[in-house]
Amino acid sequence: MILAVASGKGGTGKTTVATNLALMASRQGRSVAYLDCDVEAPNGHLFLKPEITKTSGVEKIVAQVDNSLCKHCGRCSEICQYGAVASLPNQTIVFSELCHGCGGCVLVCPTSAMKDSSRLIGDLRFGNVASMQFLSGTLNVGEAMAPPIISAVKEKAPPADLSIVDCPPGTSCPVIECLKGVDFAVLVTEPTPMGLHDLRLAVEVVVAMEIPHGVLINRADDDSSLIHDYCDSELIEVLMEIPDDRAVAEAYSNGIMVCDAVPATGQRMLQLLDRIERGDLR
Repeated sequence: MILAVASGKGGTGKTTVATNLALMASRQGRSVAYLDCDVEAPNGHLFLKPEITKTSGVEKIVAQVDNSLCKHCGRCSEICQYGAVASLPNQTIVFSELCHGCGGCVLVCPTSAMKDSSRLIGDLRFGNVASMQFLSGTLNVGEAMAPPIISAVKEKAPPADLSIVDCPPGTSCPVIECLKGVDFAVLVTEPTPMGLHDLRLAVEVVVAMEIPHGVLINRADDDSSLIHDYCDSELIEVLMEIPDDRAVAEAYSNGIMVCDAVPATGQRMLQLLDRIERGDLR
């Protein structure tokens, strides 16, 4: 099973949920892989403290121009939908940060002046936490596109019975790339008007992608009824609530796993995982 932990809003506790689910499952003797796909700000390692065994770079295909062959006809600039190529009277310029590597400019160039090249945009870190496998991607500072790194994390993911994908917040391209091919999405939210607003956006995404999903309310308190009311109206299962508990907050602030600081929460996460895998949802 591939389980995604996502959220429309940042700061809801998505990584807390993902890391604790992964660790608790691995402690049951299961084959588990934790994939940190929040590549612009990966922080799962701060909680899991993995032993890193290998790193590797990630490159993306970009166009490159040989101005000695270029006739500056402008066809490359016309076909590029991303503004990555500028054709001037005496020079053609490729802005590699904007290039999506589609190859259109290479195809239309009449003099073969446009060629495919590559550039390093980030790296992958492989490791383990006891028996659990760990893989994290990091996008280089200043790079514009996270999906190639996320795609590399998923392609290089070690085989496991359960893979937990820690998604970035939001509903844009990086999140879509993370959600491709997953079996279930846990949408983490908080009982605030902003949390509800961004939860609605996240639900729209998983519904459009036809991904089974449920909601986990973090920092649950007396205001959680607004999340419950929305989920009831949309026939979405509220999978679990993590109370607004000082012990949970202190563990998070100190980089301690919640399942160790508050064992009851860890056991409830195991029950949640069992329900998801059995399909025991409405």
